Amino acid sequence: MLNFFLTWLLTAVSLVITAKIVPGIYVANFQAAMIAVVVMGLVNAIVKPILTILTLPLTILTLGLFLFVVNAISLSLVSYLTPGLTVQGFWPALFGAIVLSLVSGFLTKFIPNQK
Repeated sequence: MLNFFLTWLLTAVSLVITAKIVPGIYVANFQAAMIAVVVMGLVNAIVKPILTILTLPLTILTLGLFLFVVNAISLSLVSYLTPGLTVQGFWPALFGAIVLSLVSGFLTKFIPNQK
């Protein structure tokens, strides 16, 4: 359970860091980032698999590169659903999704596995 909350906090920190790095992404405060992470988890669990299946032919045609676009769409949807998180356009969403996964992956490497 502690691992879950630590991952949640680190992902919120990753979102704030991403907002500082990528122009066009704005987070009002840390509370908005924490809410956005919850919404992001729901979008990634419900909407993203549907989008991935619907765009599977295009993903295969582009050798998987279209998944970056699916991630950008997911981040834009999270921005639309979360007050305090603003993504201004497609390119900030695309670069933001890439930077967010890199920063989040880097930070979560410091969480010890508890099994």
